[in-house]
Amino acid sequence: MAQDIVPIELGLPQGDVVTLWAPRWREDGEEWEAFLGHEDDLYAFPDAAHLTAFVRANRAHDLDDHPAWHVVTALSAVELSPGDDHQFDLVGVPELVSEPMDTWTVNELAEIVSVARSLADVCELDTVNEVLDAASGFEMLDQGTLAFGGKDGQKRWNALCEVVAERWDELLDAIDSVVTTPEVSQDAVTTAETELAEAWEQTDENSAATTSEASEVDDDVEDEAAPGFWGEVGIDPIKIITSQGEYYTLRCYLDDEPIFLGSDGKIDVFSSPRALSRHVADSGGEGTDLARVATWERVVSKATGGELEVQVDPDNTYVLPGLADDLAEGPSAVDPNQLDLAEELIVDAANWAGDSSVDKALAPSERLGWLVSFILRPDPNRLPPSGPFDHEVSAWRKLVEDLEARLRSH
Repeated sequence: MAQDIVPIELGLPQGDVVTLWAPRWREDGEEWEAFLGHEDDLYAFPDAAHLTAFVRANRAHDLDDHPAWHVVTALSAVELSPGDDHQFDLVGVPELVSEPMDTWTVNELAEIVSVARSLADVCELDTVNEVLDAASGFEMLDQGTLAFGGKDGQKRWNALCEVVAERWDELLDAIDSVVTTPEVSQDAVTTAETELAEAWEQTDENSAATTSEASEVDDDVEDEAAPGFWGEVGIDPIKIITSQGEYYTLRCYLDDEPIFLGSDGKIDVFSSPRALSRHVADSGGEGTDLARVATWERVVSKATGGELEVQVDPDNTYVLPGLADDLAEGPSAVDPNQLDLAEELIVDAANWAGDSSVDKALAPSERLGWLVSFILRPDPNRLPPSGPFDHEVSAWRKLVEDLEARLRSH
């Protein structure tokens, strides 16, 4: 799978500029790395709006043949805005190393030096490498403050600072010399600026709404109702909607480990809340894993007395149908909340049954896991997975089928 293309911001003598960086990726058995540019020029722009306008102009450049470029052209101006962790203030390095040496200073400098090395390699900037090779400390930044501890470490840090003081301008000038800003359509820039303005406005509105809601919660916290019966016993009724129908069962957590009403890896499920209550009253849950929970007898007592009301919270309603089809269309077609809940149920059931195959299938290193993690834990600096998603859909269907096979209907 191709490595991401990420928008980055570079702090240079000419000002802050934004461009695109494709960290190392492998293709046809070879390793590549690239920046947005053409021949000897590094393309950089004053802001994300101008970068977006260029990306949409479909002009020739060195990232044309990157495996993920077709995804970049579909990104919004917001998605082409560098995140905080992709902003590299090269011009601010002298000020950075003048501060007391600590973890934050060393880590920030390590990131800046890393991108400077990449620029030197891609743009063939010998001067940049000469400056960074002038002190061994630059090569040891990824070791953190440990490399600069003790007497020898302090000497190493001092030597690095001396190179920054005497030669950093050479490095900056070398990078500045290859930066060029292609002309772009002003109409395209205006369109991108409008996208950004609308996104910021929406963010401000959401922030204001969240602040207002938080204030209301603070005002009403003393008036919160006491937890109901299910909250007191620490067991939740849950509803599972499958392609075969709706089912009800019970689940709790002990030390964060899920326990279902059932045994031997099979979850006892019922077609209605009433059927579930009647079963608990008749059988007492004998032989089920929940029977070992300390508060289970209270549930049985309620059921036996005809007082057990099975009411399912929306957060405990799991809808499985439709997700496979949505995944086939791509991340934008998937309801993150529905997927999040479905993943929770599938993982809980597998962990309770001692089945490790689900954790393996949903690991970020797997294609399905990578797609699911992108949808549930989005990072604006990561490109969306590109289709087709046949493999991911097949793997998801397998997880759902295994879960449905685990349901023991009564």
